Amino acid sequence: MKRLVIVADNPLIVGAIRSGLRDSGAFQLLGYIDARKATAATIVHAGAEVVLVDEADSSEAAISLIRSLKEQHEELQVIVLTLRMKGEWLERAFDAGANGAMSKAIHPAALATLIQAAVRGHIAHAPASIRSVNRPTIQLAPQHSALTDRELEILRLVASGATNADIARQLWITQQTVKFHVSNVYRKLDVGNRTEACHYAHVNGLAASAESLASARQPAEALAMAS
Repeated sequence: MKRLVIVADNPLIVGAIRSGLRDSGAFQLLGYIDARKATAATIVHAGAEVVLVDEADSSEAAISLIRSLKEQHEELQVIVLTLRMKGEWLERAFDAGANGAMSKAIHPAALATLIQAAVRGHIAHAPASIRSVNRPTIQLAPQHSALTDRELEILRLVASGATNADIARQLWITQQTVKFHVSNVYRKLDVGNRTEACHYAHVNGLAASAESLASARQPAEALAMAS
């Protein structure tokens, strides 16, 4: 069980992260530190192995903290929680030593799975891809190339943390139809449940971007919905 510290200045974000990690069993939440008061020495002294840093409107303080954390403890895993999955600030965060980044549009229930995958080295984000203006084309592997467009759409919503009821409302279809498609996705990807499907989607670049999820769910609401 990895020891994790949250760095954020918004209580709603902290509460949502706590909720998302509560039942995972993958992390021991040591606590959280206000981003405006956080120091690398305090976090390292607490014995953290993983630090989840809210980017707090692309603040310089967050960049400085990431750099200090990696200087004091090179093996520390630093994950950035951000509204923007591309841009100059995120590039600088990686240059400072961040190990990964994830969107605030992600449902809290998916956080533990994604953080665990990032810590294990199953998810990598090449800084060069951040500089690209256009989203790179995804080359589908044989397992998921068999998915229909509708199944891919539903997989992306599953990976965002949406329930069957959420998906039915967003796509204007019945929950029974959603269950049918989800069952086909599981079979074609050879996964056994929602957690495995979510992990597969994120590891293989099939998860929806923050921009495509924005119309279905506002990032702040997605982070604040669990208590």
